[in-house]
Amino acid sequence: MSNSRHRALVAGAGVVAAGAVTAVALAAGGSQQDPGEGRTERQALVAERGRTVMPFDLEQTTHRFSPTATGGIQDVVADQSGDTEQIELIRAHLREEAAAFSRGDFADPARIHGTDMPGLAELRDGYDRIKVRYEDRADGATLTYTTQDSALVDALHDWFEAQLGDHGAHAESGH
Repeated sequence: MSNSRHRALVAGAGVVAAGAVTAVALAAGGSQQDPGEGRTERQALVAERGRTVMPFDLEQTTHRFSPTATGGIQDVVADQSGDTEQIELIRAHLREEAAAFSRGDFADPARIHGTDMPGLAELRDGYDRIKVRYEDRADGATLTYTTQDSALVDALHDWFEAQLGDHGAHAESGH
């Protein structure tokens, strides 16, 4: 085999390998941009799944995730002050989630983000060591997660970080 033919075969194999790696990354939820909306395919999938679980409109609300030393604070707020429809939908949903999480039921986040979501298995297994407190706020509602178990604090932080990435423009860090 000539050197030039050998180089061409090696180069072709490299292109095939690179294509295979790209295909695997995309199938696993990689960060390919959706040029129409400026979000990843994963974020678009999460938004679509979210519509089947969350009664409020993701385009009219924002999730805020704030890690704390003992767990974290999750706020969901209406983007427009006085949007009573979204505020009531947020409150109803977060009341239900607080009750479910307190029972170890994390089915809704699993339906939206997948069963392999970071932190989710640990939260499900350690639910009885996490206090979940619901609170109304003027523009929506808050869930406060508190635990003395440092591994569960880490799991909550991982769970928050995963939600920040998955919700994209519908979420932000901090208050």
